[in-house]
Amino acid sequence: QVQVVESGGGLVQAGGSLRLSCLASGRIFSINVMGWYRQAPGKQRELVATITTGGSTNFADSVKGRFTISRDNAKKIMYLQMTNLKPEDTGTYYCNVNAIATSYLPALDYWGKGTLVTVTP
Repeated sequence: QVQVVESGGGLVQAGGSLRLSCLASGRIFSINVMGWYRQAPGKQRELVATITTGGSTNFADSVKGRFTISRDNAKKIMYLQMTNLKPEDTGTYYCNVNAIATSYLPALDYWGKGTLVTVTP
């Protein structure tokens, strides 16, 4: 079983910064794409950023130039560095890990429980 745990959320004023972390653990054969998603109150979950094993990244237009994503493959950790935060960045941030638990199983998506980010005006 693959476990995914996020950390690093909190309360910050507009213009501030936060760094989120996502740790994958448990029975893991390999990890493919990792990503961050967020969900604001009353809204659908949306993609924030993804990163492949090789380091290729993809960002939502709303965060380009403000957020960076990185990962340490050996430690199975992914980070989201958020700068110049805006009130509209408020929401619960979820980590998604596409991983193969054992070599004979297909890749599956695993989700963490989320970490709350609140940006005040």
